[in-house]
Amino acid sequence: MWKNTGASRPENAVAPGPGQESVWDYPRPPALQHDSRLVEVKDGDIVIASTSAALRILETASPPTFYLPGNDVDMDRLVEATGTSVCEWKGRAVYWALDRAPDAPVAWSYPRPRARFEKIRDTIAFYPGRIECYVDGERVTAQAGGFYGGWITSEVVGPFKGEPGTGHW
Repeated sequence: MWKNTGASRPENAVAPGPGQESVWDYPRPPALQHDSRLVEVKDGDIVIASTSAALRILETASPPTFYLPGNDVDMDRLVEATGTSVCEWKGRAVYWALDRAPDAPVAWSYPRPRARFEKIRDTIAFYPGRIECYVDGERVTAQAGGFYGGWITSEVVGPFKGEPGTGHW
């Protein structure tokens, strides 16, 4: 059973420095926050998405997940991939792959999110471990574990859900 709700940090949590956030201060259930920084997703030299109107979902122990408006994503480069999953907070997710590799999902979306997350309808979230993602020019590092899609940048400190030893929190 997950015990952390953002009310306190575990003993091994890294203390945030100036301009940083601890993922252990993020709430559970997750919060939704607008982000006006330049967020880009690239496939080599090809820009798949570019926006200054992203949404970040902040959930205890996880790096932020960035959701980009569908209008700012080159949907001609994406195809719907097989499979779905269900998030207890957001609802049923569908997956997206690059048109050149339709069996390898690089993104997901919630076509009919639950009411609390209605703002992510018509947005796309990308896996930084499967495609290049940037926030204000900084290359994003992927969250550990193939399922998670958190975006690790220099502004967030962990440890992050999915890393060894984080399963019992």
